[in-house]
Amino acid sequence: MEIVIGVIAFFAGGLIAWLIIVKALQSRSRKIIREAEAEAEVIKKDKILQAKEKFLYLKAEHEKEINNRNAKILVVENKLKQKETAISQKFEEIQRKSKEVDTIRENLTSQMEMVEKKSDELDKLHKQQVDKLETISGISAEEAKELLIESLKSEARTEAMSYINDIVDEAKINANKEAKRIVLNTIQRVSTETAIENSVTIFHIDSDEIKGRIIGREGRNIRALEAATGIEIIVDDTPEAIVLSGFDPMRREIARLALHQLVTDGRIHPARIEEVVNKVRKQVEEEIIETGKRTTIDLGVHGLHPELIKLVGKMKYRSSYGQNLLQHSRETANLCAIMATELGLNAKKAKRAGLLHDIGKVSDEDPELPHAILGMKLAEKYKEKPDICNAIGAHHDEVEMTTLIAPIIQVCDAISGARPGARREVVEAYIKRLKDLETLALNYPGVLKTYAIQAGRELRVIVGSEKVTDKEAEELSFDIAKKIQTEMTYPGQVKITVIRETRAISFAK
Repeated sequence: MEIVIGVIAFFAGGLIAWLIIVKALQSRSRKIIREAEAEAEVIKKDKILQAKEKFLYLKAEHEKEINNRNAKILVVENKLKQKETAISQKFEEIQRKSKEVDTIRENLTSQMEMVEKKSDELDKLHKQQVDKLETISGISAEEAKELLIESLKSEARTEAMSYINDIVDEAKINANKEAKRIVLNTIQRVSTETAIENSVTIFHIDSDEIKGRIIGREGRNIRALEAATGIEIIVDDTPEAIVLSGFDPMRREIARLALHQLVTDGRIHPARIEEVVNKVRKQVEEEIIETGKRTTIDLGVHGLHPELIKLVGKMKYRSSYGQNLLQHSRETANLCAIMATELGLNAKKAKRAGLLHDIGKVSDEDPELPHAILGMKLAEKYKEKPDICNAIGAHHDEVEMTTLIAPIIQVCDAISGARPGARREVVEAYIKRLKDLETLALNYPGVLKTYAIQAGRELRVIVGSEKVTDKEAEELSFDIAKKIQTEMTYPGQVKITVIRETRAISFAK
């Protein structure tokens, strides 16, 4: 029984506790709901306040923008009003000037009408006077005019002929005096050298022991030098000297420089000789270009094509009748500039044409043409002006002179060549014969190089081993000999040596 009462009491206590807890929870939930409603009301009021503030801010910004736009519109309206006022003023001024122009036009019209009336009256009076004069003289006005013209013509012709004869006589006297003065003055103002080049160069050595090294075993070194340079090397009893003989100054210079390098270096053998000769040949070509540039700078001739500058430099190693061609061309250029200045012509053009007048002599193109024509074609090829080209081509009368510069070039070329000792005809004929000899053999197929040595008594012909066989080399030597006999005039006999060399070259890498 007690247990039952205890259980009932336990459940009754639990129920009461549960009711108390439920009531407490309901009270707590009502409190939370009230607090939430109060907080929501606060948040609502805060958001409404923020929305009002945002609305007021946007409204203020909008009103500010509207005010700015209204201010800009007002400024534009003011400018438009000012322009409208200015246009109205200009329009009024134009209307006023238009009225003034109409008034002036009306005045001019009335004045022209008055002038026309007076002109008609003058024409009538002139006609009346002419009629009276015709009646009195018995001839018409046209006949009187013709008689007067004829009499004036006859008188003017007589006086003119008298003046012309006097002027022509005076011009002849003055022209002869002036021409002599200009030529003499030009010659006196240009100094020149009259040294004549020969066909040998002396190479000096320190001791005669070097001669044996230059000759080499069984003469192989000297043969290699002669084959590479085309120059005859004479080693004789002359103390401390070796003679380099050849008609071409450029080949002699290459041989001299190559010998100098070989002797200085001490290594003298065929392979080294060919290497040094090729190296020196390139150095000489560079020196030719440098000489051409230096010459043009010294003379003040600018804007030449690089190929023309190279041809000018090659003149250093060419001669004309024994006279150095570069020296002759420089002298001719200076003479032309002085004479052109005296005559009131373009001195720069005259100097340019004087420098280039003999470039045909150093060109390897078309040797059959006269050097003046070849020089003119080269100048045209490298864009020289027509008057320069004509002066070059006409300085030996091969083409017609079309400019005033052309006769100046011709005269100055003759002055330079006519100086005492300047030229030697025999040397030029000798050099021409050797050049013709080399050119004749060079025209055969397979021929690489030709060298005329021993004053033209021997012609060495180097052929390509892959193009000419041994049998063909013999036939080539015979054909060249026959052609020289039939086409050339020469003293004594000419030995033709055809050299065919086979080389095997490979590289170790």
